[in-house]
Amino acid sequence: MFSKMAARLPDTLSDFSPAAPRGDRVIWAAVPAPIRDAVLFDAEETLQRTWPLIRASDYREYGETGNRSRFEDLYFTRRRMLNNLVLGELLEGEGRFLGAIADGIFLIVEESGWQLPAHNSYERGGPRSLLPDVSKPVIDLFAAETAALLATVVALMRDELDSVSPQIVSRIEREVESRIFKPYLGTHFWWMGRGTERMNNWTAWITQNVLLSVFCLRTDQMLRRNVVEKALGSLDAFLKDYAEDGACEEGVVYYRHAALCLHGAMTILDSAAPGVFTSLWGEPKIRNMAEYILNMHVADRSYFNFADSSAVVDPCSVREYLFGKAVGSEALASFAAADRATAANQHLPQEWNLWYRLQELLVGPTIPDNIQPQPKRDSVYPGIGLFIARDERFALAVKGGHNGESHNHNDVGSVTLYKDGRPFLIDVGVETYTAKTFSPQRYDIWTMQSAFHNLPRFGDVMQSDGEEFAAQNMAAEFNPAEARISLEIAGAYRNEAQVRSYQRTVTLRRGRHIEIADVYDGDVPAVLSLMTCVEPQVSPGAIDLPSLGRIEVEGAGKMDVEPIEIRDARLRISWPSMIYRLLVPLAEKRLTLRIV
Repeated sequence: MFSKMAARLPDTLSDFSPAAPRGDRVIWAAVPAPIRDAVLFDAEETLQRTWPLIRASDYREYGETGNRSRFEDLYFTRRRMLNNLVLGELLEGEGRFLGAIADGIFLIVEESGWQLPAHNSYERGGPRSLLPDVSKPVIDLFAAETAALLATVVALMRDELDSVSPQIVSRIEREVESRIFKPYLGTHFWWMGRGTERMNNWTAWITQNVLLSVFCLRTDQMLRRNVVEKALGSLDAFLKDYAEDGACEEGVVYYRHAALCLHGAMTILDSAAPGVFTSLWGEPKIRNMAEYILNMHVADRSYFNFADSSAVVDPCSVREYLFGKAVGSEALASFAAADRATAANQHLPQEWNLWYRLQELLVGPTIPDNIQPQPKRDSVYPGIGLFIARDERFALAVKGGHNGESHNHNDVGSVTLYKDGRPFLIDVGVETYTAKTFSPQRYDIWTMQSAFHNLPRFGDVMQSDGEEFAAQNMAAEFNPAEARISLEIAGAYRNEAQVRSYQRTVTLRRGRHIEIADVYDGDVPAVLSLMTCVEPQVSPGAIDLPSLGRIEVEGAGKMDVEPIEIRDARLRISWPSMIYRLLVPLAEKRLTLRIV
């Protein structure tokens, strides 16, 4: 799709302007006062702060202990502080923040490596060096983000930085050239795409930021053309792993780093080569990718989550709105506008990508504040085996697919259910990332295991990871009276489970109730787990979730409740301090749950 456009590139590829430069005082003076005041408050507060010190021992910590969050807090704090100062200078325009901006820039360009310790390797899944090799840069997600940040600063205030010292811009240009442009064109990193190798969010995310870097700086035409041609191949490699339905197998959180970064890359390409890429906005696959987040939404900040996604997600920003407009989806644009309006801080103070924050300041105020979102709808994503059904009270998702997806959890056949916008049967999500999260021991982590999803285990045997462990015979029927999804999940378990068949049928009888019917044929006792964040009250034949609803149970043995304390900071964003696992033994070959 993208590579074929290379032959149509013009001789001259234009600069990209991420926002109005500092000198355009009319534009920056028009930013509404409440947002202006919030940004200036953060900028002034940042002037009083001490820049984080990053030592070699901080970088080594990941390789020595597996902890990645402490280093990343230091690393991203620097970038957010620089963002705050740059935005303050753009809004005020008096030079008050320029000295501190130069401090932040030099701290960042003097870092030995821009790649995170968790990504400090040259092959996908390869060994990670304890310290960065300055002679052999790694382009990971955040090396590219850092280059884009610095290039954006140059595009906005080159003259002002030169007035402090000509060495600031020239240093940025040298570092981006040596750390990004040379290795980008001279080295193959796995995320660039190679044959049938599967890509993920890294491909679109890094490609967007390399393009942003090359077109914000005063680079020559040969470099621009070479980068664009390579980027087009990477975008095709990224798209090949999406089905035509546009579903992101990595979940909603990664949609913002995958499909939304595809939108960013296309926006930059559209500016560099006007008219060349315009037709691609009309591609049904790209529109489907854009609308995915809309269809995953439940209520407020709650989304259907699977893989390494969270159940509670930050509100939309300008980016989703612009993507909806670009692909002609008023449904996405109206949803994003209404959702964005719920954000407490629309200047995105926690965001480290400066371009996104600029869009929020300059484009955000132009979005109408009275847009009403369109009604939610049923959705079917056969590419990943995901089925979503709704009525006025229930929002239901059934996950088929396989256990070899990017950011996979062993969850084939799991059900997620909300009632009146509140979580009923939950997908727990993922804890704070550590070295173990992306190691061979990934499935030792409880949140990754099928026994902590709404799924059965057979004796001690849970589902296994790998593409071969998959759902079969998936079928769905949707009509005004009901939605019915059925699938066979025995194939998600190893032979030791001794399960010949486990057929699950989930039915939403609209306006009435949900029914989950599991039919089992096997030789090992089966126990179904049900995950909830409301303490259940168990009685013979029933499970009550106070103030939420009831599950009527047929075909079960004695049920137990297991409390699980939630201490992890990432999980606590979505869940209370205690969640619960119901253990429901199958006393017969058929178990029926009726949820009212």
